[in-house]
Amino acid sequence: MSRYVFDFSDGSRELKDLLGGKGANLAEMTRMGLPVPPGFTVTTDACREYLLTGSLPAGLLAEVEDHLRLVEARLGKRLGDRHDPLLLSVRSGAKFSMPGMMETILDIGLNDSTVPGLAAGSGDDRFAWDSYRRLIQMFGRTVYDVPGDLFEAELCSSRTAAGVESDADLDAAALRELVVSFKKVFAAHTGRDFPQSPHEQLYAAITAVFRSWNADRAVLYRRQERIPQNLGTAVNVMAMVFGNRGSRSGSGVAFTRDPATGRRGAYGDYLPCAQGEDVVAGIRNTMSLADLARIDPASHVKLLSIMEKLEQRYRDLCDIEFTIEDGELWMLQTRVGKRTPAAAFVIAAQLVEEGTITLDEAVSRVTGEQLAHLMFPAFDAGAAPEPLTTGIAASPGAASGAIVFDSAAAAAATVPVVLVRHETNPDDLPGMIAARGILTSRGGKTSHAAVVARGMGKTCVCGAEEIVVDAAAGTLTVGANVLRAGDVISIDGTTGHVYAGAVPVRPSPVVRWFEGELSALGDPLLSAVQRIMTHADHLARLGVHANADTADDARRARRFGATGIGLCRTEHMFLGPRRELVERLILAEDDVGREDALAALLPLQRDDFTALFAAMDGMPVTVRLIDPPLHEFLPPLAELTAAVARAEALGADTGRDGRLLAAVRRMHEQNPMLGLRGVRLGLVVPGLFAMQVRAVAEAAAARVAAGGDPRPEIMVPLVGSVQELEIVRSEALAVLSRVDGAPPIRIGTMIEVPRAALTAGDIAHAADFFSFGTNDLTQMTWGFSRDDVESAFFGRYLDLGVFAASPFETLDTSGVGELVRIAVERGRATRPGLTVGVCGEHGGDPASVRFFHDAGLDYVSCSPFRVPVARLEAGRAASPATGSDSR
Repeated sequence: MSRYVFDFSDGSRELKDLLGGKGANLAEMTRMGLPVPPGFTVTTDACREYLLTGSLPAGLLAEVEDHLRLVEARLGKRLGDRHDPLLLSVRSGAKFSMPGMMETILDIGLNDSTVPGLAAGSGDDRFAWDSYRRLIQMFGRTVYDVPGDLFEAELCSSRTAAGVESDADLDAAALRELVVSFKKVFAAHTGRDFPQSPHEQLYAAITAVFRSWNADRAVLYRRQERIPQNLGTAVNVMAMVFGNRGSRSGSGVAFTRDPATGRRGAYGDYLPCAQGEDVVAGIRNTMSLADLARIDPASHVKLLSIMEKLEQRYRDLCDIEFTIEDGELWMLQTRVGKRTPAAAFVIAAQLVEEGTITLDEAVSRVTGEQLAHLMFPAFDAGAAPEPLTTGIAASPGAASGAIVFDSAAAAAATVPVVLVRHETNPDDLPGMIAARGILTSRGGKTSHAAVVARGMGKTCVCGAEEIVVDAAAGTLTVGANVLRAGDVISIDGTTGHVYAGAVPVRPSPVVRWFEGELSALGDPLLSAVQRIMTHADHLARLGVHANADTADDARRARRFGATGIGLCRTEHMFLGPRRELVERLILAEDDVGREDALAALLPLQRDDFTALFAAMDGMPVTVRLIDPPLHEFLPPLAELTAAVARAEALGADTGRDGRLLAAVRRMHEQNPMLGLRGVRLGLVVPGLFAMQVRAVAEAAAARVAAGGDPRPEIMVPLVGSVQELEIVRSEALAVLSRVDGAPPIRIGTMIEVPRAALTAGDIAHAADFFSFGTNDLTQMTWGFSRDDVESAFFGRYLDLGVFAASPFETLDTSGVGELVRIAVERGRATRPGLTVGVCGEHGGDPASVRFFHDAGLDYVSCSPFRVPVARLEAGRAASPATGSDSR
């Protein structure tokens, strides 16, 4: 028979697949002897069974009762006891942290009969009735989906009637009346009275946590973070400890290092006379841990000691939730903490310096996504106006956008927006994902807004107390300044500054370091990036090349660490003033006219390649022969038709326009992506590929004569049959043989047609190398036209879960990826040691880079700006530590 319940003392952090992250870490703290309230965890197995069948697994409730009796025995209290009741909290806890996705329920076990016993036992009527109203509020929202604003409205009315600003200032009589009001709200919404049975409350709460796994906001968050949808969540049931028992009690959240910057030291928020949900909800602005040291020095010293032990145990930044009940410290949760991209690099480097982790582990602790975020521009402080106000810098970055005051408006916006709220809650997740940044007037670095924003890499400023937010009126007021919905606002998550209007941006310091403009010496972030990138390059087996068509792009790619050019798209060299020469080529009526046009293009191509080879001296440069639909070099059909019709109506000579129109009509295609392009173009237009091959060879010969070390390669696009490649290869070799002084030049092909992947064994007979064009390979494998379908239905496919991510952004490993694996295997079976790379933009996508490493490719190629990301991910893919840390 399956076991569905584990006491905290039975588990460990290695069991987070079964116990969830929270349950596994509670078990670990219990094993360490830290002060954890007694409790137990209902496993993810039980959740998956519930989701499969729609009912609780057989025997689960009996197991819950057995473990509940153990908790009762340890504490000498009983659930439902009228004189000294045991109260419980119920918290969700999946394998991966999903902040705010499934809400906590506190004070389970309170009812009309037990609340007097709690009051008598504690000697505090106010505390007892405050706990009861919290239970009804949390239970109603989480178990029965009672809208939270209905409870908030009653709470606001109660504060107004009592003439106080804070919930903590309501007295026992006001809270007793509030309980009556909350019960009425509950009954009106659910059609039943609030349940008085403590066991019914507990069972309903466990079931609600299971059910909430498939709540819209939970599904959305998992899609956003690419968390598997089939993991399920565990449920943690813990004896209550109370932070709302007066001035010697309180709750807080702490970090062993600053999660925003990575600086060493204890950081966090504390609220006296509060429960933990008050801290993360941001409904009151918090104190710092330094304030806790002043008002309760003994608890502060104990907390710092525990934080040090936890960081040593987890060998990483730890995020801790704690409660102090009447001067006694209790640990409610720990986990490896979420952090900003800058903090991730700084902390990883610090831990290496401290001897806590190895450099291999440091590389595994940061990601390409985090590095990409660090390369975004930031606000130019020198060009910024005076800030409207300054809040708490909760998640770094620079964000400008139109003000919106609710999640729905942010999610529906078609322009960049900043979501402005008093505080956020889990229902705001769709808007938080859509917004460029998040601004709240309440809360601190551990509020819901801050934690979720950091996890998603969003800019966030919290606790901007001077801001008066009136969502109903659609206004944001700071002193005499009034901004309205739709007005542009800018927020700086590094300084906490809030500005009216758009603020100019400046290049990222990390980009400037890659460009060689800044030194890493003395800068914690740049020093960390330098150290980790250097080791990533040492670990990497995959080479990282760049897609570049000009010498300027090539030089930038080289500064960013590229070790070659994996794709030079020669069709980009024919645009601008050269388009007229291509028109001449297309319109040529005989061989002489065509050869004249090619002769005019040859020196231009040769100069292009000469500059490119000079910029990449000593490194491979893969030149792809021209691959556009040829009609792209001609005017649009509708435009030409109108011009010719006007000329004919006026009796004028249609001349060049008439000849162009005839050519456009002759070459017009319903689907140009599947038409006359790539190798087909080279076979249909005599001399075109030969001209390009000659230009490559002559440019390389010129560089050799100048003392350079050019390493050109010629790549034939869109091959689907070995016969196509054999014809082009034969012509190219004949051209190369006639150019004196050229270095050896390899000839290979792009694998971008599914047939080419399946017949790669044949094609390898005529290819010195393969390079996967994954953009086209994705289009042809899925039957998608990227230009037509992304805006048409990809958004809906993502919402429905058909895609976890766009297959044009992250490689479809089970479909397109399987074709890649087949082509590598079959190509190398024919030609052992065949060089294989990828030149689609997937080459710069972190998840795709890891796949290409596993598939045995030799290099990836991507745009110059993404080269550092690919370098880091290539190192992470090769690091023996990747995937082994405690997260």
